[in-house]
Amino acid sequence: MVAALELYLDHIAERRVRVLWEALEREGVQSMRDLLGGRHRPHLSLAVADELDAAAVKEALDGYDPAPPLRVQFLFTGWFVGRVLWLGAAPSVALLAHQAEVWRRLSVAGIPLSEKYTPGAWVPHCTVSMRVARPLVTEATRRCLEVLPITATVRAAAVADHARDRYDRL
Repeated sequence: MVAALELYLDHIAERRVRVLWEALEREGVQSMRDLLGGRHRPHLSLAVADELDAAAVKEALDGYDPAPPLRVQFLFTGWFVGRVLWLGAAPSVALLAHQAEVWRRLSVAGIPLSEKYTPGAWVPHCTVSMRVARPLVTEATRRCLEVLPITATVRAAAVADHARDRYDRL
């Protein structure tokens, strides 16, 4: 999966995640800092696919705000298979409802999406490293816990197609 509908955080929360990226790098953990030539931004992905057509996404969301000023609280850290490290967002009613409505609208429009992001299966998170070396797992987890909690407000959204180096603001 290389394309996503991403929600971006307010400046202060984004800066705190970037400080974490720097701390991980100092510990020898490859963070998201340098991904895509440094253009990668801390975010929550609401939907992911192999490819997303920004025009089709915009049409599917017509009349619906993809980036309302939702309050998001990152309260814990977690791991996905492959030693992917992330900050977990508390699954508030508002956040879950927003993700479900975005998913519904994209699905009704016939846009194929990853089942991992289906409402009820989706894990709201902000990835901080795509592959932590085994000897650094404990230190990487400790660094994440040191920055928590982070309270953020959603400020913007975009369709990000990382494989094709496209970013279309919504």
